[in-house]
Amino acid sequence: MSSILLAAPAVEPLSLDEARSFLRVEHHDDDEVIAALTAGARIHVEVQTRRALITQSWRLSADAWPESGRIAVRPGPLQALTGARIRDGEGDAQAIDLQAFVLDIGGSALVFAPWALPAPGRIAAGIELDVTVGYGDTANDVPEPLRQAIRLLIAHWYENRGSVAGGTTPLPAAVASLIASYRMLSL
Repeated sequence: MSSILLAAPAVEPLSLDEARSFLRVEHHDDDEVIAALTAGARIHVEVQTRRALITQSWRLSADAWPESGRIAVRPGPLQALTGARIRDGEGDAQAIDLQAFVLDIGGSALVFAPWALPAPGRIAAGIELDVTVGYGDTANDVPEPLRQAIRLLIAHWYENRGSVAGGTTPLPAAVASLIASYRMLSL
């Protein structure tokens, strides 16, 4: 199953002022750098945890309905299913009634009766599901350990902007510890 970002988050989990304050930077000369580091840190945490921190819209594509009747939504956490379609052999979309799905918010999954849904006519990416995911619309909706991981990443990257032997610097162990319990593992 593939996931495509349709609408990025409207805000970051940390404001520019919060990031500047954490870095103890009193000037505005590095505002663009700090904003870019904030976005990069959010994306890094999202990739590592397979979670969207701020509300986002994604499209999930699949070739066929899983026999289990369950589709794990990644990134999570799932907020809503906003659209469901299958594509016929010509690629034309046919809407599916959203009432055919039950949202397992806690498990970040869509549950359905696979025999009750029409099969796609296209052999690849014939199923499209549009979902809204994330913890909420504001920075305060994001769990504090994930916000702290972002702060630490920003500080680490801000302080280690120069070239390093081997091209990379190891991430602080505290970041891995903070995000560990939020990781959504795939089996």
